[in-house]
Amino acid sequence: MSETPALERVRKYLQEHDPKLAPVEHKETTKTSVEAARTLNVELGQIAKSILFRCGEKYGLFVAAGDMKISDKKLKALLGGGKVKMAKPDEVEKVTGYQVGGVCPFDIEDHIPIYLDQSMQRFAVIYTSAGTPNSLLPISPEQLQKITGAIFTDMAAV
Repeated sequence: MSETPALERVRKYLQEHDPKLAPVEHKETTKTSVEAARTLNVELGQIAKSILFRCGEKYGLFVAAGDMKISDKKLKALLGGGKVKMAKPDEVEKVTGYQVGGVCPFDIEDHIPIYLDQSMQRFAVIYTSAGTPNSLLPISPEQLQKITGAIFTDMAAV
């Protein structure tokens, strides 16, 4: 498989922050949590979905276990109130530098807060997108928190 600029960007970031980590490319698409879990033969909850939300002009990147639904009420509280919307694909690419289906939860602009769903901590290894729709990064929730500077929070819908 040929190296894309997004995947190169991920590799460079990991080299600087934790050289032991490396993304893995797959022949099959891993664009959705269901596809990724099927490709890896792991639980859906081990797939970390990265979703960009917007509240007014403020963005936040929320990384949640693939088997959970995110609470709109909790998003609103974390982003400062107001109407919360999922960012459109063109916004996602502009803000994160990654296309939908390949949004990597690190190496994004510093002013974008990153929130990690605490339910991912039930797994020793989770899999985040690594910049492309067919690449994943095996990582522990603690390593992810360390390299992103993210905040663990409860974002599950009850």
